[in-house]
Amino acid sequence: MKPMAEGCNDKRGLPMIDLLDAYAAHFKAYIALQLQYRAELVIWLLGMVLEPVIYLVVWSSVARSSGGQVGGFTPAGFAAYYILFTLVNHATFSWIMHEFEFRIRNGEFSPRLLRPIHPIHSDIADNLTYKLLTSAVMLPAAIVLSLVFQPSFATPLWAIPLFVPALALGFLVRFFFEWVLALAAFWTTRVAAINQMYFAALLFFSGRMAPLALLPAPIQAAGNVLPFRWMISFPVELLLGRLSPSAALAGLGIQLLWLLAALAVLHLGWQQALRRYTAVGA
Repeated sequence: MKPMAEGCNDKRGLPMIDLLDAYAAHFKAYIALQLQYRAELVIWLLGMVLEPVIYLVVWSSVARSSGGQVGGFTPAGFAAYYILFTLVNHATFSWIMHEFEFRIRNGEFSPRLLRPIHPIHSDIADNLTYKLLTSAVMLPAAIVLSLVFQPSFATPLWAIPLFVPALALGFLVRFFFEWVLALAAFWTTRVAAINQMYFAALLFFSGRMAPLALLPAPIQAAGNVLPFRWMISFPVELLLGRLSPSAALAGLGIQLLWLLAALAVLHLGWQQALRRYTAVGA
């Protein structure tokens, strides 16, 4: 076995035009790859849609049995929340934590480290390409859900332009945060427990299981501090008109702070991870 850190040219950056060409080439190749697995795409997308629909049905039933609303959410309000949550979750999610262990145990990182760009760029390109491809299904699904559940939106006009950076920052925070956690695979060959702990926290603190406004005060307080709300729930709350302009601006600032923290830890963790990596069979 041979250490790969010395062979990694990760410090040699490409000119911006070459980097864009690399992304364009990767987009084309990944679209062709995903079209080979159409059945898998359909199954994955069904899971992405069915889970929030189940939560929607449950909370709508609770609202009807509680006099028409729970915590300020009516059945139509829950419909708006979970339909929008489905789209934001799709726009921000990443699968990288599930792949790192396989890559490292099988020596798949070796050719990635010999490329002239950081391996994270291929993951970003894969992620964006997948979402561009599957949006052709997710958007019609959201329209169908809207026709079935009749959501009620009360979006203020000022929130619409702020939603775009909130969604972009949510994606970046989630992507880089999960890339940082995925680096644990360089230190241990079994990361399933770490992944399960992370996704359990994401379930509670991102507003996925229930809007954070419905959870006990201590969980809401923790959700305001931890990064999970700022990955998914914050853009949803913003577009639903559940935030004041000052709270929205403060939220964008918190998202930016979490992004800078994730990037700083990623830089330090990546350098340490390279020193530990060895190429299997080289």
